[in-house]
Amino acid sequence: MSKSFKTFLKHTAKDFHNQSVNPPVVRASTIIFKSMQHLRKTQAKAQKNPLGGHYDYGRQGTSTTYILQKILTKLEESYHVFTTPTGFGSVFLAIFSVVRPGDEMLVADPVYSPTRILTENYLKEFNIHTTFYDPRNLKTLEKSITKKTKLIFVENPGSNTFEFQDLKKIISIAKRKKIFTAIDNTWATPYFFKPIKIGFDMSIVSATKYYSGHSDVMGGSLAVNKKVFNKVKLAEKITGLRLGPDDAYLITRGLRTLDVRLDRHSENAKKVASFLDKNKKIELLYPYKKNSLNYKMWKKYYSGASGLMGLKIKSKNPNSVTKFVNSLRLFGYGYSWGGFESLALHQEFRETGSRKYMSLEKNEHLVRLHIGLEDPSDLIADLKQALRHLK
Repeated sequence: MSKSFKTFLKHTAKDFHNQSVNPPVVRASTIIFKSMQHLRKTQAKAQKNPLGGHYDYGRQGTSTTYILQKILTKLEESYHVFTTPTGFGSVFLAIFSVVRPGDEMLVADPVYSPTRILTENYLKEFNIHTTFYDPRNLKTLEKSITKKTKLIFVENPGSNTFEFQDLKKIISIAKRKKIFTAIDNTWATPYFFKPIKIGFDMSIVSATKYYSGHSDVMGGSLAVNKKVFNKVKLAEKITGLRLGPDDAYLITRGLRTLDVRLDRHSENAKKVASFLDKNKKIELLYPYKKNSLNYKMWKKYYSGASGLMGLKIKSKNPNSVTKFVNSLRLFGYGYSWGGFESLALHQEFRETGSRKYMSLEKNEHLVRLHIGLEDPSDLIADLKQALRHLK
């Protein structure tokens, strides 16, 4: 009997041997074998079937991490999923797998701040050059391609700016030029969008966010197609970027309710967006207005929208924006997102750095909101009382 993914999440990875509905946490540095022959046989199996979960050393994983990888591989509809200690670990692994000294990369201008620091500054020391393109004008991407370009790194939607790109156009350009592609898909997760399915080589998700869902674990995933599997496998072995079993267990536990939580985040965010869109002081950065290009690009590829949005606020008085954020009672102030709770940050766009295309105009301010699982009427009431401070 075929099962929907919603059913698969609830029933997969049961441990009938231990009579538990969740797989046990297996912690191991040393893997014990009955004999040297048994050890060599396991190594031979791993060589023959690298996806089979055959390990001879704890750094390679345990049954706990293997189960998580199998679940995520099905969710991503990919060839394989590698897991890392943080979401940024997956960014690093993706880039390190295919880029070498002397190569060039193209990266979306409003990319996640640590990704920008890595690609713009750190990799320079290794003779790897990065050019940033305007996600609103893909001609800037195509014009920047050279014979040395090895990777196009996309983040969709843009970090803090929330614009959506024409992803199939990027893939078409990359395939024509024989360039690898990677996308940071943390905002949507493969529950709302499956990048490997439409042609990306690599898909990154910070498991710290929606996969976990409870703001109590760090982790990352890197889904790959068959073409880049061996490259990523080698890089993973060299870097040692692997997720531990305790974190893998917590993420697997969180995945049981991924669909329920994301549906609720999306539903709540729509109601909050409907309220905020009526305020003339705010430009809502969320795929909400049906006549906008962002909405059309979102609708073209995504089956849903998560709970993260931006508010571009025009005000000559930055203190009033700070007062607006500080007077929110149901929103916590903190980094990360994707948990059950609502969060708010007055960004001031300090992550902008040397962005060429995406920046704020004078008297514009950015507030990022994560809409959690609270009653949306309570969140709207909280925002309403806080908005009176905006001037």
